[in-house]
Amino acid sequence: MQQLNTFIATYFSQLHMPTVRWTDIVEIIILAFLLYHILVWIKNTRAWALLKGVTVIAVFILIAAFFNMSTILWIVQNVFSIAAIAVVVMLQPELRKAMEELGQKNLFSSILAFDSGKAEGGRFSDRTINEIVKASVEMGKVKTGALIVIERDQPLGEYERTGIDVDGIVSSQLLINIFEHNTPLHDGAVIVRGNRVVSATCYLPLSDNMALSKELGTRHRAGVGISEVTDSLTVIVSEENGKISVAYKGQLERGLDADRLRVRLSEIQNKPVEEKKRKLWKGRSRNEK
Repeated sequence: MQQLNTFIATYFSQLHMPTVRWTDIVEIIILAFLLYHILVWIKNTRAWALLKGVTVIAVFILIAAFFNMSTILWIVQNVFSIAAIAVVVMLQPELRKAMEELGQKNLFSSILAFDSGKAEGGRFSDRTINEIVKASVEMGKVKTGALIVIERDQPLGEYERTGIDVDGIVSSQLLINIFEHNTPLHDGAVIVRGNRVVSATCYLPLSDNMALSKELGTRHRAGVGISEVTDSLTVIVSEENGKISVAYKGQLERGLDADRLRVRLSEIQNKPVEEKKRKLWKGRSRNEK
């Protein structure tokens, strides 16, 4: 018993608690935050399937190391550097998108004030919202297909150059005339910047998202595709059934009515909070009357 007590006393005498500084706590929080977001990013991209494949390979490598399989270990050692480069090449679109999203965080824009030239009233006016909603509803009634891309913070210049310059104030008549059947500009997408239609007949990248419904055509896949590689919002009117959809951040919301479409457009309008509250208060007062 005395020997056990001596052992315990000796063991605990050798233990010591490290000094924890406030910087260590901040470092742990930062690493946990980064690890969480990396795992979320992996879960929402093709990297998730790749990670599962890498896990299977890692299990075989551990088995080879345990049983000292020298040939397999030699192959792994020489192929590892090439495999790392191959992973970066395969995930290039996802890595590019992740870097773009990091640069688009409000934290950086508020610190660096990149958007100081933005209009105080928002990216576009309430009139522009009403005109887009009116045009979409009217085109939906007669089943006229439409694809309206609304630019946000990320410039759409490379897609704008694939179309024909328009540079006209957004109006329902203009949008309906552009997408009218058998007109020169009806094929392709329209790009809206601020309160102006800047280009028509633009070509957009198609989404390769396998989760999209098979019944969706090229117009919907193009709308989702542009929302995957940029921060734009796209309004889509189906030529088959006249339903209105919205593509944003790689997600497709279908079957919107005029009110829901107006809400979606208002969400990206980037108006000051005070002005949004004032607008909501006016709407409530009008409804009470």
